[in-house]
Amino acid sequence: MNTYRNESARKRLDEWFIRFCERIDSPFESLEVPTRFGDNHVLVAGPPGATPIVCLHAMRTGSAFLVSELNPVLDRYRVIAPDLPGQSIRGLQTRLPLNDDSHVHWLTDILDELDLGATKLFGVSWGGFIARQFSTSVPGRVEKLALLVPAGIVNGSHLTGLAKMALPLLRYRLWRSPENLRRLLEPLFSSWDEGWAQYTGDAIQDMPFDFRIPPLATDQELEDLRMPVLALGGSDDISFPGKDLVTRITALAPNAQGEVLQNCKHCPPLTQNFRSWLADRLVTFFELGDDGELRVSG
Repeated sequence: MNTYRNESARKRLDEWFIRFCERIDSPFESLEVPTRFGDNHVLVAGPPGATPIVCLHAMRTGSAFLVSELNPVLDRYRVIAPDLPGQSIRGLQTRLPLNDDSHVHWLTDILDELDLGATKLFGVSWGGFIARQFSTSVPGRVEKLALLVPAGIVNGSHLTGLAKMALPLLRYRLWRSPENLRRLLEPLFSSWDEGWAQYTGDAIQDMPFDFRIPPLATDQELEDLRMPVLALGGSDDISFPGKDLVTRITALAPNAQGEVLQNCKHCPPLTQNFRSWLADRLVTFFELGDDGELRVSG
Protein backbone atom coordinates (compact mmCIF):
# COMPACT_ATOMS: atom_id res chain seq x y z
CA MET A 1 0.00 0.00 0.00
CA ASN A 2 1.43 3.37 -1.03
CA THR A 3 2.06 6.11 1.53
CA TYR A 4 0.39 8.62 -0.80
CA ARG A 5 -3.12 8.87 -2.20
CA ASN A 6 -2.24 9.93 -5.75
CA GLU A 7 0.56 11.41 -7.83
CA SER A 8 -0.16 15.00 -6.72
CA ALA A 9 0.02 13.86 -3.10
CA ARG A 10 3.33 12.09 -3.76
CA LYS A 11 4.87 15.22 -5.24
CA ARG A 12 3.59 17.41 -2.39
CA LEU A 13 4.91 15.05 0.30
CA ASP A 14 8.26 14.73 -1.44
CA GLU A 15 8.53 18.53 -1.60
CA TRP A 16 8.05 18.58 2.18
CA PHE A 17 10.79 15.98 2.57
CA ILE A 18 13.16 18.22 0.60
CA ARG A 19 12.20 21.26 2.72
CA PHE A 20 13.06 19.40 5.89
CA CYS A 21 16.35 18.30 4.33
CA GLU A 22 17.09 22.00 3.97
CA ARG A 23 16.75 22.33 7.76
CA ILE A 24 19.65 19.93 8.34
CA ASP A 25 22.78 21.83 9.37
CA SER A 26 25.28 19.14 8.37
CA PRO A 27 26.24 17.79 4.96
CA PHE A 28 24.21 14.66 4.33
CA GLU A 29 23.83 11.93 1.75
CA SER A 30 21.07 9.65 0.56
CA LEU A 31 21.69 5.93 0.20
CA GLU A 32 19.61 3.15 -1.30
CA VAL A 33 20.28 0.12 0.87
CA PRO A 34 19.17 -3.37 -0.25
CA THR A 35 16.90 -5.33 2.09
CA ARG A 36 14.91 -8.52 1.58
CA PHE A 37 11.83 -6.27 1.15
CA GLY A 38 13.41 -4.02 -1.47
CA ASP A 39 15.86 -1.13 -1.66
CA ASN A 40 15.41 1.21 1.32
CA HIS A 41 16.26 4.91 1.47
CA VAL A 42 18.64 5.87 4.28
CA LEU A 43 19.67 9.44 5.09
CA VAL A 44 23.16 9.77 6.62
CA ALA A 45 24.45 12.99 8.22
CA GLY A 46 27.34 14.05 10.40
CA PRO A 47 31.12 13.51 10.23
CA PRO A 48 32.07 10.33 8.33
CA GLY A 49 34.50 9.23 11.04
CA ALA A 50 32.21 9.85 13.99
CA THR A 51 30.47 7.23 16.12
CA PRO A 52 27.28 6.05 14.38
CA ILE A 53 23.84 6.17 15.93
CA VAL A 54 20.87 4.63 14.14
CA CYS A 55 17.73 6.78 14.44
CA LEU A 56 14.18 5.63 13.63
CA HIS A 57 11.55 8.29 12.95
CA ALA A 58 7.89 8.55 13.93
CA MET A 59 4.98 7.39 11.80
CA ARG A 60 3.88 9.48 8.82
CA THR A 61 7.09 11.51 8.78
CA GLY A 62 10.51 10.47 7.43
CA SER A 63 14.25 10.48 7.97
CA ALA A 64 14.72 14.16 7.06
CA PHE A 65 12.14 15.25 9.63
CA LEU A 66 13.91 13.46 12.49
CA VAL A 67 17.45 14.38 11.44
CA SER A 68 16.49 18.06 11.22
CA GLU A 69 15.48 17.87 14.90
CA LEU A 70 18.85 16.29 15.80
CA ASN A 71 21.04 19.10 14.44
CA PRO A 72 22.82 19.64 17.79
CA VAL A 73 24.31 16.11 17.70
CA LEU A 74 25.46 16.19 14.08
CA ASP A 75 28.91 17.52 14.94
CA ARG A 76 29.45 14.56 17.28
CA TYR A 77 27.72 11.55 15.71
CA ARG A 78 27.24 9.95 12.33
CA VAL A 79 23.44 9.81 12.27
CA ILE A 80 22.02 6.97 10.17
CA ALA A 81 18.29 7.38 9.62
CA PRO A 82 16.41 4.78 7.53
CA ASP A 83 12.99 5.68 6.19
CA LEU A 84 10.50 3.30 7.78
CA PRO A 85 8.47 1.02 5.48
CA GLY A 86 4.96 2.33 4.97
CA GLN A 87 5.56 5.44 7.08
CA SER A 88 7.54 7.78 4.83
CA ILE A 89 7.22 9.06 1.28
CA ARG A 90 10.86 7.98 0.77
CA GLY A 91 10.41 4.62 2.47
CA LEU A 92 9.40 1.26 1.05
CA GLN A 93 5.83 1.52 -0.16
CA THR A 94 4.57 -1.38 1.91
CA ARG A 95 3.33 -1.90 5.45
CA LEU A 96 5.18 -4.67 7.21
CA PRO A 97 3.32 -6.74 9.82
CA LEU A 98 3.66 -5.57 13.42
CA ASN A 99 3.26 -8.91 15.17
CA ASP A 100 6.14 -10.83 13.62
CA ASP A 101 9.86 -10.28 12.95
CA SER A 102 9.47 -8.39 9.66
CA HIS A 103 10.80 -5.09 11.03
CA VAL A 104 13.59 -6.96 12.81
CA HIS A 105 14.67 -8.54 9.51
CA TRP A 106 14.35 -5.18 7.75
CA LEU A 107 16.62 -3.37 10.22
CA THR A 108 19.05 -6.30 10.39
CA ASP A 109 19.48 -6.10 6.62
CA ILE A 110 20.22 -2.37 6.81
CA LEU A 111 22.78 -2.76 9.59
CA ASP A 112 24.44 -5.64 7.73
CA GLU A 113 24.61 -3.72 4.45
CA LEU A 114 26.13 -0.71 6.24
CA ASP A 115 28.59 -2.95 8.07
CA LEU A 116 27.32 -1.96 11.50
CA GLY A 117 27.71 -4.36 14.38
CA ALA A 118 26.43 -3.49 17.85
CA THR A 119 25.16 0.08 17.57
CA LYS A 120 23.58 2.88 19.53
CA LEU A 121 19.87 2.95 18.64
CA PHE A 122 17.35 5.78 19.05
CA GLY A 123 13.66 5.52 18.22
CA VAL A 124 10.79 8.01 18.35
CA SER A 125 7.11 7.00 18.65
CA TRP A 126 6.49 4.35 15.94
CA GLY A 127 10.25 4.17 15.46
CA GLY A 128 10.55 3.56 19.20
CA PHE A 129 8.33 0.49 18.84
CA ILE A 130 10.58 -0.90 16.09
CA ALA A 131 13.73 -0.04 18.07
CA ARG A 132 12.42 -1.84 21.17
CA GLN A 133 11.25 -4.84 19.14
CA PHE A 134 14.65 -5.10 17.44
CA SER A 135 16.51 -4.74 20.74
CA THR A 136 14.50 -7.56 22.31
CA SER A 137 14.96 -9.86 19.33
CA VAL A 138 18.66 -9.30 18.60
CA PRO A 139 20.12 -7.70 21.76
CA GLY A 140 23.66 -8.34 20.58
CA ARG A 141 23.20 -5.73 17.84
CA VAL A 142 22.24 -2.93 20.28
CA GLU A 143 24.86 -1.36 22.49
CA LYS A 144 22.46 1.16 24.03
CA LEU A 145 18.79 1.94 23.40
CA ALA A 146 17.18 5.38 23.71
CA LEU A 147 13.42 5.87 23.28
CA LEU A 148 11.41 9.08 22.98
CA VAL A 149 7.61 8.80 23.45
CA PRO A 150 7.79 5.21 22.15
CA ALA A 151 4.79 3.19 21.01
CA GLY A 152 4.30 -0.37 22.17
CA ILE A 153 5.09 -0.11 25.89
CA VAL A 154 1.95 1.53 27.30
CA ASN A 155 -1.21 2.90 25.73
CA GLY A 156 -3.38 5.83 26.71
CA SER A 157 -7.13 5.75 26.89
CA HIS A 158 -8.63 5.13 23.46
CA LEU A 159 -11.78 6.97 24.54
CA THR A 160 -9.79 10.03 25.59
CA GLY A 161 -7.86 10.01 22.33
CA LEU A 162 -11.02 9.64 20.32
CA ALA A 163 -12.75 12.44 22.21
CA LYS A 164 -9.85 14.83 21.68
CA MET A 165 -9.03 13.95 18.07
CA ALA A 166 -12.07 12.60 16.19
CA LEU A 167 -14.16 15.76 15.81
CA PRO A 168 -11.20 18.10 15.10
CA LEU A 169 -9.96 15.61 12.48
CA LEU A 170 -13.33 15.44 10.77
CA ARG A 171 -13.68 19.22 10.89
CA TYR A 172 -10.22 19.74 9.38
CA ARG A 173 -10.75 17.23 6.58
CA LEU A 174 -13.99 18.96 5.64
CA TRP A 175 -12.79 22.56 6.12
CA ARG A 176 -9.07 23.10 5.86
CA SER A 177 -8.27 26.31 7.67
CA PRO A 178 -5.47 27.51 9.97
CA GLU A 179 -7.91 27.58 12.89
CA ASN A 180 -9.08 24.00 12.35
CA LEU A 181 -5.51 22.79 11.89
CA ARG A 182 -4.52 24.36 15.19
CA ARG A 183 -7.51 22.77 16.95
CA LEU A 184 -6.53 19.40 15.52
CA LEU A 185 -2.87 19.58 16.52
CA GLU A 186 -3.36 21.20 19.92
CA PRO A 187 -3.67 17.83 21.77
CA LEU A 188 -0.50 16.55 20.06
CA PHE A 189 1.95 19.46 19.70
CA SER A 190 3.86 20.69 22.76
CA SER A 191 4.84 23.85 20.87
CA TRP A 192 3.98 25.36 17.54
CA ASP A 193 6.18 25.15 14.47
CA GLU A 194 4.59 26.39 11.27
CA GLY A 195 6.53 24.06 9.00
CA TRP A 196 5.69 20.98 11.03
CA ALA A 197 2.06 22.06 11.31
CA GLN A 198 1.63 22.67 7.59
CA TYR A 199 3.35 19.39 6.76
CA THR A 200 1.10 17.51 9.17
CA GLY A 201 -1.96 19.14 7.63
CA ASP A 202 -0.90 18.01 4.17
CA ALA A 203 0.01 14.53 5.42
CA ILE A 204 -3.48 14.13 6.88
CA GLN A 205 -4.92 14.74 3.42
CA ASP A 206 -2.23 13.06 1.33
CA MET A 207 -1.29 9.90 3.27
CA PRO A 208 -3.73 7.04 3.89
CA PHE A 209 -4.13 6.44 7.63
CA ASP A 210 -2.53 3.41 9.21
CA PHE A 211 -5.00 2.60 11.97
CA ARG A 212 -2.94 -0.26 13.39
CA ILE A 213 -1.75 0.10 16.99
CA PRO A 214 1.65 -1.45 17.73
CA PRO A 215 1.17 -4.36 20.14
CA LEU A 216 2.35 -3.84 23.70
CA ALA A 217 5.59 -5.52 24.70
CA THR A 218 5.12 -8.37 27.13
CA ASP A 219 6.77 -8.23 30.54
CA GLN A 220 9.24 -10.84 29.36
CA GLU A 221 10.17 -8.82 26.27
CA LEU A 222 11.00 -5.82 28.45
CA GLU A 223 12.89 -7.98 30.94
CA ASP A 224 14.98 -9.23 28.01
CA LEU A 225 16.30 -5.71 27.38
CA ARG A 226 19.67 -6.22 29.08
CA MET A 227 21.45 -3.28 27.45
CA PRO A 228 21.27 0.22 29.02
CA VAL A 229 17.92 1.80 28.14
CA LEU A 230 16.79 5.43 28.32
CA ALA A 231 13.04 6.07 28.08
CA LEU A 232 11.71 9.62 27.76
CA GLY A 233 7.94 10.10 28.03
CA GLY A 234 5.66 13.11 27.84
CA SER A 235 3.67 14.13 30.91
CA ASP A 236 0.71 15.11 28.71
CA ASP A 237 1.02 12.44 26.02
CA ILE A 238 -2.48 11.10 25.41
CA SER A 239 -1.13 8.31 23.20
CA PHE A 240 1.55 6.84 25.48
CA PRO A 241 1.36 8.51 28.92
CA GLY A 242 4.85 9.34 30.13
CA LYS A 243 4.40 8.43 33.80
CA ASP A 244 3.01 4.98 32.94
CA LEU A 245 5.74 4.48 30.34
CA VAL A 246 8.59 5.26 32.70
CA THR A 247 7.06 3.26 35.55
CA ARG A 248 6.64 0.12 33.45
CA ILE A 249 9.94 0.05 31.61
CA THR A 250 12.08 0.89 34.65
CA ALA A 251 10.32 -1.79 36.68
CA LEU A 252 11.02 -4.51 34.10
CA ALA A 253 14.12 -3.70 32.03
CA PRO A 254 17.12 -4.37 34.29
CA ASN A 255 19.26 -1.43 33.14
CA ALA A 256 16.57 1.10 32.25
CA GLN A 257 16.34 4.69 33.35
CA GLY A 258 13.46 6.98 32.55
CA GLU A 259 12.34 10.56 32.69
CA VAL A 260 8.93 12.18 32.35
CA LEU A 261 9.21 15.40 30.35
CA GLN A 262 6.94 17.99 31.91
CA ASN A 263 4.48 19.94 29.75
CA CYS A 264 5.26 17.55 26.91
CA LYS A 265 2.60 16.07 24.63
CA HIS A 266 3.15 13.31 22.10
CA CYS A 267 5.06 15.65 19.79
CA PRO A 268 7.87 17.05 21.99
CA PRO A 269 8.68 20.78 21.87
CA LEU A 270 9.84 21.91 18.43
CA THR A 271 12.19 24.51 19.88
CA GLN A 272 15.92 25.07 19.84
CA ASN A 273 16.00 24.80 23.63
CA PHE A 274 14.47 21.33 23.54
CA ARG A 275 16.69 20.19 20.67
CA SER A 276 19.75 21.24 22.66
CA TRP A 277 18.43 19.59 25.83
CA LEU A 278 17.69 16.33 23.98
CA ALA A 279 21.11 16.33 22.36
CA ASP A 280 22.81 16.75 25.76
CA ARG A 281 20.63 13.99 27.25
CA LEU A 282 21.44 11.58 24.44
CA VAL A 283 25.16 12.33 24.54
CA THR A 284 25.28 11.82 28.30
CA PHE A 285 23.40 8.52 28.01
CA PHE A 286 25.30 7.15 25.02
CA GLU A 287 28.73 8.15 26.27
CA LEU A 288 28.47 7.33 29.98
CA GLY A 289 30.65 4.32 30.74
CA ASP A 290 29.96 1.57 33.22
CA ASP A 291 32.28 3.35 35.65
CA GLY A 292 30.19 6.53 35.46
CA GLU A 293 32.81 8.42 33.45
CA LEU A 294 31.77 10.38 30.35
CA ARG A 295 33.55 9.09 27.25
CA VAL A 296 34.62 11.28 24.33
CA SER A 297 33.09 9.94 21.11
CA GLY A 298 34.84 9.69 17.79
